[in-house]
Amino acid sequence: MITRSRKVALVLTVVLAAGAACQARDHRPPEPGRPAPSAPGSRGFTLVASGDVLPHDSVIERARYDAGGTGYDFRPMLSGIRSVVESADVALCHMETVYGAGGDYTGHLLFKSPPEVAAGLAATGYDGCSTASDHSLDDGTEGIRRTLDALDRAGVRHAGSARTEREARTATVLRAGSARIAHLAYTHDTGGLPLPPDGPWAVNLVDEARIVADARAARRAGADVVVVSLHWGTAWQEVPDGRQTALARSLTASATGGRPDIDLILGTHAHVPQAYEKVNGTWVIYGMGDQIAGETTDHEGVRDPRGNQSTLGRFTFAPPKRPGGRWEVTRAEFVPQLFDVDAGRVVNLNRALARGAEVRSVRDRIRNVVLSRGAARDGLVMGE
Repeated sequence: MITRSRKVALVLTVVLAAGAACQARDHRPPEPGRPAPSAPGSRGFTLVASGDVLPHDSVIERARYDAGGTGYDFRPMLSGIRSVVESADVALCHMETVYGAGGDYTGHLLFKSPPEVAAGLAATGYDGCSTASDHSLDDGTEGIRRTLDALDRAGVRHAGSARTEREARTATVLRAGSARIAHLAYTHDTGGLPLPPDGPWAVNLVDEARIVADARAARRAGADVVVVSLHWGTAWQEVPDGRQTALARSLTASATGGRPDIDLILGTHAHVPQAYEKVNGTWVIYGMGDQIAGETTDHEGVRDPRGNQSTLGRFTFAPPKRPGGRWEVTRAEFVPQLFDVDAGRVVNLNRALARGAEVRSVRDRIRNVVLSRGAARDGLVMGE
């Protein structure tokens, strides 16, 4: 069990698509092989989630500068959002790249990031990260191993890629009070790189039937809330594409015994903010954008400042009103963010309005995109 200043994260072994009982890795007695009713007096919890951590060369160089030229320190660049992240009961990020070793780091094409990223995420308050992306195989299975090893050392849980078949068939479940939150993650592709012949389980690929089966297995094993991270969509396109909207409709419509199988969908990959939408009563973030990225260009090589704009989603869940019922989202918020490429810092735009009209216009543009599919009518508000 990993204890931080205000959170406790418990990792439970959940055999995916098998419906087996889950068992705590700290050798506590097995959880029952079915969802347990919430205890009387259960409190709610808040969950925050943010977009792609994509360290380009300039980001790596900035982290080296912040470390005084020796090693790499990613804590300062995330400090502007730390108060939002660490105040949540559960905080999830998306680690898009794999980690290199011995100074062999690259921030373009085939990415290999310094493993110190993991310590920076932990210090900011993140409890877990999705790791399934089109860059998961940039350095083969060794890259996956180094990445997950570093996240383990930092106390940051992970979902979406695996070092062993057993690990691939388990789900990470985080505790928030009495609630158990299962985190599952999948990617639409692996950037054209083939899955290893001896490890076809190394990265979770988007497959509707498998996602539903995994979600149901996690629920049977005792998860109160199932969160699915999806690395999907069309890069540089603010409007979610047809595959995103179709999959969102199908996944949110899936239910067992009248209870939805999935409680929240978190999207990454597009590099620009996309809309939030309540689909079949379940919140979907089509794309949060890049939380950390260097100066970016689109497919035509044109500088695109949207690649440094993103949102952080924050959802407050309340315990079910009846035993075995659904944990309901009672408050849905988004926090607009910017990665200042000159300063090398993540900026909470709602707390930086004193910087002037330019910051306000970026914030308002992000808000317009986020609300473009009617989320305000379902109660989504902009938070700080």
